[in-house]
Amino acid sequence: MSGQHRRALSPERLRHWRIVRWLLAATFAGIGVASWWLVAAADTPSKPRARSGGVASHWPSGAPTATTTAPKATTQSSGPLSFSTSGPGWLASGSDPSRLPGPVLIADEKNDRLLIIDPSGRTLWQYPGPGDLAAGQTFKTPDDAYFTPNGKQIIATQEDDHVIRVIDIATRKIVYSYGTPGVPGAGPNQLNQPESALMLPSGDIVVPDMMNCRISMISAGAHAITRQLGRTGTCTHHPPQTVGIPNGLFPMANGNYLVTEAAGSWVDEMDLSGRVAWSVQLPGFTYLYESNEIGPDRYLTVDHASPGQVVTFDRTGKVLWRYAPTGRAALNKPSLALTLPNGDFVVVDSANHRVIVVDARTKAVVWQYGQTKVAGTRPGQLNKPTCLDFLPPSSLLIKSAATMGKIPR
Repeated sequence: MSGQHRRALSPERLRHWRIVRWLLAATFAGIGVASWWLVAAADTPSKPRARSGGVASHWPSGAPTATTTAPKATTQSSGPLSFSTSGPGWLASGSDPSRLPGPVLIADEKNDRLLIIDPSGRTLWQYPGPGDLAAGQTFKTPDDAYFTPNGKQIIATQEDDHVIRVIDIATRKIVYSYGTPGVPGAGPNQLNQPESALMLPSGDIVVPDMMNCRISMISAGAHAITRQLGRTGTCTHHPPQTVGIPNGLFPMANGNYLVTEAAGSWVDEMDLSGRVAWSVQLPGFTYLYESNEIGPDRYLTVDHASPGQVVTFDRTGKVLWRYAPTGRAALNKPSLALTLPNGDFVVVDSANHRVIVVDARTKAVVWQYGQTKVAGTRPGQLNKPTCLDFLPPSSLLIKSAATMGKIPR
């Protein structure tokens, strides 16, 4: 017979050939699936192991890590407002979310934004977003940011832009400004590198007008200074007549305020009328910054230097506790430290682009948001963060509202 007329396969042989073809196809498919699984497994980050005792070293390693199993979707309340979030969180490897008691507000200065993140590193709120700023408005270099006493707004101090903004959280709009953006000065509606502006329950504003060397007090809604402590342009320590580069003003439990003077490294307790209870000069500081009260005759401050330090002290200037790691673990221009309910400290390590929680007993870093020494805008990254506040009702001005008083008239 010719090749074109070969004998057809018998039904029995045809059935055997079909079984062989099916077995070969199944074998090749199995090899393909196994190869894909191995590649995918190699590219998938492992979930950071939770550590009840904190990170073993002072320096959480690696870039921010997204948890492979996302935390449960949550809703956080801030007074009359609520924030919802879901999806993965972004923390440095080895961080323990339980070490931070709740969400925090971060002034991310060089990214020109404010963030509210939860302890797992998930973003609850960010400002500004598309359409938040009106025509002609800017929002540059927020150096400090705190929830106002009613919990509905945020007062942000833009030091290098010489302006204070009040932002309504719900509407995402700027509802009040003081200062002329980009123009330093000492006249009406002018400031010169303001620091850590506070809003009183009355709506009045008190602000260390740093390079004018005065503490300025502004009545609610006004655009001129109502009262001041210090003499404009005289930057020496002799409160209340003169104050030397004031860069911190924090309410105290007794109704007074703790003032930090960078010139000479002085800390003063005084009231808004200018009565001074005590002053102390702290030796060994390069640039004293943002001192605040954490207990009876116990105060917390930072050295805004490289390497930096975090120190607790009493009114005689005696150092009670110091965190000053060296080498790779050194702080780089920390700008604020606050105490947590369990006695640990949350530190804004500004030039290292991170916010950390330090165990007060072991001095280990147990929580970190931000990638050490790497500035960025991606999830888990910051660019020179400078301030932090807790979500209401644990926020600074809500906790202090009953004793903050009013501007003397």
